[in-house]
Amino acid sequence: MIALLKHELRFTAHSKMDNAYYETVDHLEKLGIDQDYIQGWVGGYLRNPEREEQRVTGAYKAGYEDGQGGVTDKALDWQRS
Repeated sequence: MIALLKHELRFTAHSKMDNAYYETVDHLEKLGIDQDYIQGWVGGYLRNPEREEQRVTGAYKAGYEDGQGGVTDKALDWQRS
């Protein structure tokens, strides 16, 4: 019984993380935010290692920093026109 409850709690927490993740990425894409920012945000949010130095752009760096904090503060700076 206890093992089942632990599994249910983990599933619920995981589902909430997935919803926030997917909703944020969907919103950023609909706003026309630069793909490098979005890729950086995803990497930072998921706590992935940063890209190799030669592949890091300003948009990626801003997204990575925002993703680590779970925010999108710099996203509109990278909106495509």
